[in-house]
Amino acid sequence: MPRLPLTLSLYIGRQYLYSVLFMLAALMLIAGMLDSVELLRRSSSKEAATFAVTLEMVFFKFPSMGEKLIPFAGLIGGMMALSRLTKTHELIVARAAGVSVWQFMAPAFIAMFLFGAVFVAAFDPLAAVMASRYEKLEAKYIAGRASLLEVSPSGLWLRQVEDDGAPEREHIIHALSVSDQGQRLAHVTVFAFDDKAQFISRIDADDAVLEDGYWRVNNALLTRPGEPAERVAERRLRTDLTVAHIQDSFASPNTISFWAMPTFIKALEAAGFSALRHKLHWYNLIAIPFMLCAMAFLAAAFSLRLPRRGGTKIMIAAGVFSGFFLYFVSDIIYAFGLSGSIPVELAAFAPSFLIIFIGGSVLLHLEDG
Repeated sequence: MPRLPLTLSLYIGRQYLYSVLFMLAALMLIAGMLDSVELLRRSSSKEAATFAVTLEMVFFKFPSMGEKLIPFAGLIGGMMALSRLTKTHELIVARAAGVSVWQFMAPAFIAMFLFGAVFVAAFDPLAAVMASRYEKLEAKYIAGRASLLEVSPSGLWLRQVEDDGAPEREHIIHALSVSDQGQRLAHVTVFAFDDKAQFISRIDADDAVLEDGYWRVNNALLTRPGEPAERVAERRLRTDLTVAHIQDSFASPNTISFWAMPTFIKALEAAGFSALRHKLHWYNLIAIPFMLCAMAFLAAAFSLRLPRRGGTKIMIAAGVFSGFFLYFVSDIIYAFGLSGSIPVELAAFAPSFLIIFIGGSVLLHLEDG
């Protein structure tokens, strides 16, 4: 079997990569335009959300779309590249010279794996920073959320703002640990400020329990400027938070860099919260290079049909449909992983290896009969 020349290998890999990049940019542009219309609709009833703010939100959200669209770009872009190389008879000549499908697809597989690795290592941190900025703008101008929550190695920090006119306008709550998925805080410190950001009081307590509409702080030591400390058995702090709100208030997985995710997961678990959603997202990022290779297998299986045999367009349409169907199946597997029914590693990597197995089987049938 003749060896594929290095020049031809680089040419095939480059053409494949260019097609995938072009398709990724095209899909992100289309998704960005659709998302712009949706954001304009959502912000139309918000006076503070001006057109300039909406455009800023679209700009910051734009990179995070790439993570969701990259499998489709890998499939459609790969089918475009292979169909073009087949129509120009470049691959036909290579196969006539005795080059197997595995030899001329190897550069595409390598290019996709390296592209996926660079995407995760370099592009994802940038997208995470911009997605974080987008969520802050959305919370401020559209959702109107006044409470912010952050988990760090020093514990949990929560900021909540009361309605206008309240004597204690803002509370900063710190807890060393959390139990009952956020309903109970342990070793609590609460700082209260007025509407001019002037310090009013400090509360130190053993614990605080989230009730319906308020935090119940038990065995609290209340300290005010210029006054002696006072011990109270119970003190209530108004809040509009619920347990569900607390779970949703954590930084979304797509707002955390791939490199920072392990540290965040450890801090989240140390604070007493479940990090299942963030773990699954992290493993999904690791699986992106494998998913791109899987889509290259699928693209080859449906786009290497010789033009003289006819039915090329039908095969390409079938390939696109198969890709969407398999991506739908992967969403189901993702849901099982998110619910804890299956290990997160299996939920992240199973779709990629399932597609590789299917695409590889089809390629073996085409190549070896």
